[in-house]
Parts: sequence; structure tokens; C-alpha cells
Amino acid sequence: MALLALEDGTIFHGKGFGAKKTVVGEVCFNTSMAGYQEILTDPSYKAQIVTMTYPLIGNYGINASDVESGRPHVSGFVIRELSRITSNWRSEMTLDAYLKKNDIPGLQGIDTRALTKHLRTRGAMKGTLSTEEITDDDALRKARDWNGLIGVDYVKDVTCDAPYDWDPDDKLSRNWKIPVGGDKSREDYFDKLPPVKYRIVAYDFGIKQNILRRLRQNGFKVRVVPATTTAADALKDNPDGIFLSNGPGDPEALDYARKAVGDLIGKKPIFGICLGHQILGLAMGGKAFKLKFGHRGGNQPVKDLKTGKVSITSQNHGFAIDSSSLPKEIELTHVNLNDQTCEGLRHRSEPVFSVQYHPEASPGPHDANYLFAEFARLIDSQPKKTTTKK
Repeated sequence: MALLALEDGTIFHGKGFGAKKTVVGEVCFNTSMAGYQEILTDPSYKAQIVTMTYPLIGNYGINASDVESGRPHVSGFVIRELSRITSNWRSEMTLDAYLKKNDIPGLQGIDTRALTKHLRTRGAMKGTLSTEEITDDDALRKARDWNGLIGVDYVKDVTCDAPYDWDPDDKLSRNWKIPVGGDKSREDYFDKLPPVKYRIVAYDFGIKQNILRRLRQNGFKVRVVPATTTAADALKDNPDGIFLSNGPGDPEALDYARKAVGDLIGKKPIFGICLGHQILGLAMGGKAFKLKFGHRGGNQPVKDLKTGKVSITSQNHGFAIDSSSLPKEIELTHVNLNDQTCEGLRHRSEPVFSVQYHPEASPGPHDANYLFAEFARLIDSQPKKTTTKK
């Protein structure tokens, strides 16, 4: 037996899989119907126990090509039913084996609809997931004693240790395709990448690999730098632009990132997503707040206030920028149609914009992929600036 204990006293009993372990984290839910391995390996889920609302999980197994980082980052994983078989030619191991290998506990056999409805009503909350022998009272005590997400810097646990160049050999960023006719070599199964037109610096607050792939597919050569990189260090090689990535936790806890981004505004074109969007909002004078249960899944409707167009987007965040707190030089560009929260910002005079969602998807729809091209146009529209070392 295994259990999930929520801080409000609610207990769910089920069957364990994955590692034999007891963990604490913020219990949240994701509404995606597929993409569980991308979700498991998304650094934005650091310190969270993720519940999948789709009932059957694990049916296509795990493969090394579709992960979003070098390891899973979730604290625990909750599902309705674990598939007993894997049915995909690319599968390399089962979900159960993958979680065991990475020392992450899973819980199956509970009513995930009831859990999701409870979280929607009461909000995301602290919880304990255990696949070991533990009493309900002990599990509940552990959940209540955990510090939670607010005010804690989890970015330092997921950012890279040193700067690096993404995909220097142009092998990891190519899209798969289906070749037509005749005998084909391995290279015929990949789209060709465009030539490099822009060289940018990407801040790694917990960056996903598919973001890096999409940037390269749109003509960007990317130098990835740790989250603690100063503005001066980011600018020392005179990049064409700055990208601010996704990442976990509370943006208010990242004073060093807010300072660096504030120092970069006006120096180079900037594009931020997810946590990067929140850090940018704070750097421009806005305030952040914690959402009741967050936006996690591939079906979030977002309206572009300029064009009126609605995109279905992939999202994963528990905090948001308060649009009423923004100074007059910042324009609100996108809103979430479910709750009217801020989904996009643009500086009225500087080459700076950001969105709360994930234009690279993975998993999710590709409605927002055009934003990479918008970043390119923003760079093209600026007079070339040079920077000097200080």
C-alpha cells in the first residue's frame, strides 16, 4: 500500500510503484493527455508532486530522446492507472523502471478526478507521498512541516553549473520527418537546420531542451549561462539578444536574477517565457502572486489583446504577474481566458517582451511557435549595439 496525505488532512490510499520512498512537495495537477516523460523531466516541477488527470499513464514507455533535461525533477508522481505494457517502438524502459532508476516514488489506484477537484476547490497544497510503511498521522505531519515553495530559491538546484554552447554540431536540434520513396540514409530522416543568423545568450533558470531546439530551428545559436550570471558577463561577447527561460518556484526569491535582468533592459532585445516572464515583470516594476492551483497542461486558452487571436497553449506555472501592478511603460499583451491573468508583456519603448506560456510546447500544441520568429524580428529591428567589458 501507498498513500498521499494533503496538509488539510485529506488522505488518499493506493498502490505504490517506482521507488520505495517518502517525499514531500507541493501537490498539483497537469491536464495533458500525453507527454508524461517531458513533464517528469521539466525542471519547473522541482519540489512538486504531480498528478496526471488523464487516467492511463505509461503506455508508450520512456525513451532517452524525448526527455527535457538530464533527469526527472518531480518529487513524486500520482496517476489513476499504470499501464502494464509499453507499446511503442521507441520505448527503452517502463515508467515504473524509470522512476525506480531515478529514486522517485509513484502512486496509482486513487481517484485522480476527486483529487483534482479537491485541489481546484482548495488550491494546490503541501503533501506527503509515501510508498513505505508510514501512518496517516506521520505522513500528515511531514506535509505540514514542509516549508513549501513561497520564498524558496529552487532555481539554484536546477540551473547549469557553467556556461555551454547548445548543440555545437547541429545534431540535437533537428526535427524528425518521414522520407518518401526509395532507400534512405539516416540523415534523410531529419529536416535540415537553417543557417545561424543570430547569436544569443539564454539564462538557464531550469531550461527545457525543446526550447533550445526550437531556438536553433529558428536560426539562433545559443550560449546557455547559469541563472546567477551577471548582466556584464552575459553581454561580454556582444550577443544579438537575451532569452530568459522557464524554471521552478517563487520568482520573488530570485533577487540576483531580477537585478541581472533589470541591468539588461535597454542593452539588448529580450524575450522571456514562464519564470523568465515573471522575473522580467518584477525587474520592470511589477509584482507577483501565487495562483490558487496554477496553470499546468496543454490546453490553456490565451488571447492576444492586439489581434484578438486565441491560441491554445502549453503551460506550467504556479505564480503570475499582477497586471494591475505594472507601471505605465509596460503593456499587457496577452490574457488567460480562464481567469484573465497576465499571459504576456511588452515594454512600450524598449525591445523587450515575454509570455507566461511555453511556445516550444513539448508536450502541447504549437500555436505559439511563431513567438521565436517574433524574437528574430525584434532583433532585426534594432540598430546594432556593441558592448564593452567593464
